[in-house]
Amino acid sequence: MKHALAACALWLTASCLSDRPRPAPPSISLALNKTIVESRNPPTAPDTLVVHVHITDPDGIDSAWAQLGTDPPLGADGLLDPVLDGPFRLLVPPGLPQTSVLEVKVRARDVAGFSSERDSTVRVGP
Repeated sequence: MKHALAACALWLTASCLSDRPRPAPPSISLALNKTIVESRNPPTAPDTLVVHVHITDPDGIDSAWAQLGTDPPLGADGLLDPVLDGPFRLLVPPGLPQTSVLEVKVRARDVAGFSSERDSTVRVGP
């Protein structure tokens, strides 16, 4: 009995010391094609902001969204792949005053339900 308890204690100690992969939220990086956007009024041809995202998660990516300001987010299906890499094209709303600052948000969720967010900003200019 003494040997069994010692063996169990040794096993528990060894299992706590080993590095195990732990569930974590997706890793997100983003790059904007410009830092100044135009808010044309009337909106004959709205300006477009391209947000290039690179999202990784070893468990697989469920979905991702990109949002400019208060506009509704634009979504993409991650297809449960471990990497989602590509652009989101977001239209700049019309009639915003110059020097306004718009927040750019990218969110992602993995198949385990963990989510993460990364943000940046752009300025409205001529």
